[in-house]
Amino acid sequence: MNKFIPLIVFGVLLNACAQIALKQGMRVIGIFSFSVENILPILIKVSTNPFILAGLVCYAISVIVWLMVLSRVEVSFAYPLLSIGYIVTAFAGYLFFNENMGYARWAGVLIICLGVYLITKTG
Repeated sequence: MNKFIPLIVFGVLLNACAQIALKQGMRVIGIFSFSVENILPILIKVSTNPFILAGLVCYAISVIVWLMVLSRVEVSFAYPLLSIGYIVTAFAGYLFFNENMGYARWAGVLIICLGVYLITKTG
């Protein structure tokens, strides 16, 4: 199973890139409220935003990669490795968006890293 870790990580990184692109797209669009008169303007903004579109493409490719993973690896091994995405997006949020990463969040990231390490050792 360990020979498929690069494929798993590739899929997870695509998923994390999707999150970062979607976040940037929504930073450009800004806060919006759900209302009937707001549906069309927001739909146009979302569907024409290059960051949103890039994020959706990353998601689509990550689903294809994930299907490849699931055809080769036990889901009990592969699925917990999705938590690598939490680590990547936490760092990306901190680096690119200046998001707050207090001690509790860093501790959570370290615990996730330990969990990922233990899972890969059982494969």
